[in-house]
Amino acid sequence: MAKTRIPVTPAILLLKERGVPFSLRPYPYEEHGGTRVAARALGVDEHRTIKTLVMEDDRKVPFMILMHGDREVSTKALARALGVKSVQPCIPLTAERHTGYRVGGTSPFGTRKSLPIYMEETIAALPEIFINAGARGLLAEMAPADLVRILHPRMVSVAISPSSGG
Repeated sequence: MAKTRIPVTPAILLLKERGVPFSLRPYPYEEHGGTRVAARALGVDEHRTIKTLVMEDDRKVPFMILMHGDREVSTKALARALGVKSVQPCIPLTAERHTGYRVGGTSPFGTRKSLPIYMEETIAALPEIFINAGARGLLAEMAPADLVRILHPRMVSVAISPSSGG
């Protein structure tokens, strides 16, 4: 069996530099598979698989939001929380330009530009999370407290079930 080659990403380097205990969890990446595919491949709860979304407000100011894999972001609630008219996802090319990561491999750690980071508040209460480590098909298993310590995200409550609309 061939050994999976794990890339050294800016996210991994930052986590190591900051002394964060984490385990790398590679899985077979599927285009547009998202957290559902990652959670299934790793045998973990999708709720603990955190997606990193790059969005922008109505003035095109970019930011990141961290959300449970089995939830969606209510863009209306997020816009209210940020005090802006509206928010929307960045197009992939713009997201990649801001972060330095390819969509599907976006990590909130070690981004090209320092972006404001928002996080669904219930993520902090999880025993551990699985979050992108800066490459497609590669998650870092870590304590959410370490994420909070490193990134200092602003906590928000904007999660909705995928069927609710937003």
